[in-house]
Amino acid sequence: MLNVSARFGVVQGVDPGEDVVRQLYGRWSGPLHNYVLRLVGGDHQQAEDVVQETLLRAWRHSGELTPEEAGPWLHTVARNLVISGYRRRGARAVEVPIEPNDLPAVGDEVEHVLQTWQIAEALRALTADHRDVVVELYYRRHTVAEAAASLGIPRGTVKSRAFYALRALRNALEERGVTEP
Repeated sequence: MLNVSARFGVVQGVDPGEDVVRQLYGRWSGPLHNYVLRLVGGDHQQAEDVVQETLLRAWRHSGELTPEEAGPWLHTVARNLVISGYRRRGARAVEVPIEPNDLPAVGDEVEHVLQTWQIAEALRALTADHRDVVVELYYRRHTVAEAAASLGIPRGTVKSRAFYALRALRNALEERGVTEP
């Protein structure tokens, strides 16, 4: 019957490097844990995690390691894992909790629907040329060059129509009470 090793996740009797890892663990786990414990400032859980990851990497390189000569390699791997952990924590932005009063107020969905309807009506009030430019630039998020190519007009015409279309749209929205003058 095959027995699964909880510490390394390997199946006994199948992996030839398992015996090497057992020997490495028996010989080096104590000194390695003490070494890592000093590096991580006394955090036993973090030290155990680093030792476990170090021995996992030793298992991956079990064909190249001997228990008698593996000490410097294990210590170097453990040191590099600790350094990588510090760098990873330092590179991550500090998370700031969001307070409930910092969240935007949830508005009335009916109000949002009405505004959307009024904006659609204001867009329909524009000339077809102006509406096409607004749709290309603001709804499809095309650049001026892309809008010009799509509409088959020069870039300058797109800019000019966008200027006048936005002015007309603002006036139409002011008339409907969506924006203030």
